Amino acid sequence: MARFRLPIALLSLALLAAHSVLAQYGAYDYGFDAAKLIKRQLASQEPVPVVRGAEGGETIRLRQEVRQLEQDKELWTLYILGLSLMQFTDQSSPVSWYGITGIHGIPHQTWGGVTPTPGNEETGYCTHSSILFPTWHRPYLVLYEQVLYNLIQNIAKWWPEGEPRERYQAAALRFRIPYWDWASSPPSGQSVLPLSVGGSPYVDVNGPSGVQRIANPLFSYSFKPLNATAFLQDPWDVWTVTLRSPTTSDNKAQSNNSLVAMNFDQNLDSLGQRLYILFSNYGNYSTFSNNAWIPYINNGSFDSLEAIHDTVHNLAGGGGLGQPNAQGGHMAYIPYSSFDPIFFLHHAMVDRIFAIWQSLYPTSYVTPMQAYIASYTTSRGEFQNAATPLTPFFFNENGTFWTSDMVRDHTRFGYNYPELAGVSGSVPNSQSRALSRRARGTVMAAINRLYGPFTPSSLYRKELRAGRLGPGKKVPSNLPAGRVFSGNGQYREWIANVRVKKQALNGPFFIHLFLGEAPKDPKEWASAKNHVGSMGVFASDERYGESKMDGMDEVMVSGTVPLTKALVEKVMGTGRFGVATGGGGNRGRSVGGRFVGFGGDIGVSFRGEGERGGEEEEWEGQEMLRSLDPKDVEPFLRRNMVVNIVKVDGKVVMHGSYVEGLGIHVVSSMVRAARVEEELPAWGEAEGGFDVV
Repeated sequence: MARFRLPIALLSLALLAAHSVLAQYGAYDYGFDAAKLIKRQLASQEPVPVVRGAEGGETIRLRQEVRQLEQDKELWTLYILGLSLMQFTDQSSPVSWYGITGIHGIPHQTWGGVTPTPGNEETGYCTHSSILFPTWHRPYLVLYEQVLYNLIQNIAKWWPEGEPRERYQAAALRFRIPYWDWASSPPSGQSVLPLSVGGSPYVDVNGPSGVQRIANPLFSYSFKPLNATAFLQDPWDVWTVTLRSPTTSDNKAQSNNSLVAMNFDQNLDSLGQRLYILFSNYGNYSTFSNNAWIPYINNGSFDSLEAIHDTVHNLAGGGGLGQPNAQGGHMAYIPYSSFDPIFFLHHAMVDRIFAIWQSLYPTSYVTPMQAYIASYTTSRGEFQNAATPLTPFFFNENGTFWTSDMVRDHTRFGYNYPELAGVSGSVPNSQSRALSRRARGTVMAAINRLYGPFTPSSLYRKELRAGRLGPGKKVPSNLPAGRVFSGNGQYREWIANVRVKKQALNGPFFIHLFLGEAPKDPKEWASAKNHVGSMGVFASDERYGESKMDGMDEVMVSGTVPLTKALVEKVMGTGRFGVATGGGGNRGRSVGGRFVGFGGDIGVSFRGEGERGGEEEEWEGQEMLRSLDPKDVEPFLRRNMVVNIVKVDGKVVMHGSYVEGLGIHVVSSMVRAARVEEELPAWGEAEGGFDVV
């Protein structure tokens, strides 16, 4: 993967170009006022739609990965034109971009006549740190998909009569929203962040009136106008477009997608490992679904779908490694995140993970749990269960809302995902609650192909095929893999469990783990060879008072940073961690493609309590690791693990004791590696290790 570096002069020109492009380019010109026509059509319809799905949910079609969708010329053109038209629909419409994205948080207004619970007026409908986190977002995405689908059907009719119109109308029927897979390796030479999303603020599109250059609806959303009564605080009150890793906090701020891309590339291994572990070791919906930390819970269940989701939000919003001292972008803050077009790409991926997980564990589902954080219609402490209304999403015209029980089968909304297509019985429903062994193997094979190439299971299967390891074999002590596995494929997984108060730093922040000191120049953090992984804490802007109102400032959340891949490389002398890596000059990561933006500055790091080292010390990386056994790993990690805590505005927390509720505890589990691609690893119980913080 080749890094793309722009000379400073050209980089500045790119930023200036981005600024002028956003001002110069707008919607596609169809030869008539399309937005006005859509407004008239909406006025003749019910003001708030019943959520049924594209095509009324009657025909099941695939949601594709965004890069795969881009290969379908007609469908991609319709997608871009549909997004653009939706973003230029009058903001007062409940089905405009502003209307639908505003359901999540800001502007904290009633949607569809669904009024707030008294006292909850200053928050959104979304459920966070809640048993309903995955299920609430399912009808939300379906509503978005349904509205976008209908716009695309209109656009397809605007092609000239004849073959072009027929072709685009046929393509339009196939439309379902794409997802963005941020956890699997991108095509060679590309970044995890697709160029279609972060590469340019404009896009050339060949629509009904020919090729035109328009504002890229995946790059940002432009408020029309910015709602000054909702966006009260700076810099939100001067940012007229959504931003990622903003360069400044004033009205001249630009998105720094280069840095966003670098941070995603740096965290790809960690995100992939977390997702693989979630699929293979989290069979209970209560722990899988949300990030609320429950004291005394099993040490093997600190992560969750929501916790991984939170890290992606923070990475996309800005404030990862090498972040300049500027305010984090929209995606990093709960109330503003949904306005960024990348939000729905991300959440379609979250729903895909949920659907795949359901196919593996079809009998585990929503159980009663108290709401830790208030939403627009739910008070803190209120019990939520599978029959709780998922407001404000209507099931029918009589005012009945969808519930978690009702959305359990995602295919009832007319969509599916590639890994589940054609898998008989893969969707749990009243008739079928279990997958056949063969169907489960098909799903597991897809998980292994996408998220398992760099796991110990993949390494073990490679050694099996080579005949070096296998059941009953005595492993030679001089064989590197023999220091990782026993003959029957047993090995030890190592994980850093993290828990912390969600609003501990009055806004979103990152917890970064390194093996050894981070480079002295913070600009090199995003390419540091010794960076192990990051956990992002997705929070609210404390200045709004929202976090105190809804109880968010009292909630403890948890997540993980997997350590095994780094330790295996250290044992075997391969990969990034298997070679000498000093504290500076680490350039192990790269970004493919061209992105608008530049690098920035942040600060220093601290070690775990009672450990050697200091701010000026360099880790030379020469220390060898003999095995994954606790007697070798624990002393190694105590000497070498370094923690950096950074707010998304670039401010560095100098010591973990300054972060309320922070605890980082290293644990391990014995695991039996999957022998074939159609299996997932089998996990033993987590064993206590030691505290880092």
